Amino acid sequence: MSAHKLVGLAGSFNRPSKTFALVENIAGLAGEKYGFDNTIYDLTDVGPSLGQALRRDDLDSRAREVIDDIVNADVLVIGAPTYKGSYPGLFKHLIDLIDPHELRAKPIIITATGGGDRHALMVEHQLRPLFGFFMSYTLPTAVYASDRDFTDYRVSSDPLSKRIGEVIDELEAFFPARNQALIAAE
Repeated sequence: MSAHKLVGLAGSFNRPSKTFALVENIAGLAGEKYGFDNTIYDLTDVGPSLGQALRRDDLDSRAREVIDDIVNADVLVIGAPTYKGSYPGLFKHLIDLIDPHELRAKPIIITATGGGDRHALMVEHQLRPLFGFFMSYTLPTAVYASDRDFTDYRVSSDPLSKRIGEVIDELEAFFPARNQALIAAE
């Protein structure tokens, strides 16, 4: 049985990044549970051609490869840092270069990070409508993490870990046979 592909995208240029750490944590746990092949990107991986591109054809080959991986993934984990109450502009620009049909019916775990709790609804008011436009399946549990949920760029809070576990369990609706096959193999 070939592995399904999970692609994570952290909408940040910072390295290290709490957003990348969150996406990587969720992808790793989902990969363990469902046997996904994981690839995680951030905006630095997309590279400098993103800011100059008016169309996907304007991107350099590396940026086009990242978008190809995103649209060909079986499941996505999307993370965005909260910037002035929303996601960063270049993250949105990257998403704008994807044709809406390319994400149709794709399961997506939406996540965001921010300095404090006042940005917690960013996942619901910004990311869920964005991927709703693409007619993607955003999973019911969205994951928001604030600075206090991390220690040295690692998820360290029990409430956040519980939410992550809930959203990973929700993937079973899309990959039930795979999960049962993995359990049987143990």
